[in-house]
Amino acid sequence: MATNPERSALTRLKLIEQARLLFARQAYAATGTEAILEAAGVKRGAMYHHFADKLALFEAVCQQISAEAAEAIEAALPDQAHLSPKDQLLQGSAAWMRFVLRADIRQIMLTDAPTALGWARWQALEKDWSTASLQAGIEAAIQSGQLRPACSADLFTTLINGALNALALRASAPETPLAEPQWQAALEALWMPYFQHHS
Repeated sequence: MATNPERSALTRLKLIEQARLLFARQAYAATGTEAILEAAGVKRGAMYHHFADKLALFEAVCQQISAEAAEAIEAALPDQAHLSPKDQLLQGSAAWMRFVLRADIRQIMLTDAPTALGWARWQALEKDWSTASLQAGIEAAIQSGQLRPACSADLFTTLINGALNALALRASAPETPLAEPQWQAALEALWMPYFQHHS
């Protein structure tokens, strides 16, 4: 028989899972708290025991996705010790694109999160799910001599991260979507000028 802490953890997980499905399908603004409670089979009081409001629940969903993004990138680079910093950046960027181009992930993380969470909270979340690992890769490539941006690693990370977000939104545009070979070529065009003088 489940203990109270176990039941509480299961309730929290159920709320996150059902909210995630609804946010992905209907978008954050169109998803009411009542719909989440009904889908999860949870009373309002139980939800407020775990989350202050719908926004706090949405942020928990984003944090769950952030962890999955890191796992997806890690899984795409199983032999990091044998990859050059350049190849790690290229393959890691491609793995991030494949992950974020999933319709459910894109809706939550790229479309809704910046607006719902606000710029500061979204930027903090982005640091966890993408920019921290991106900056680590950039710093490793700079130290190896393969990458020499004309600005600091921190600023270069900001520029590349913004370009990756824009590319993901462009690739998933309903009117003119990009197939993987097209966005892969765009990734090459984004990265290669900074590597062109290095092996």
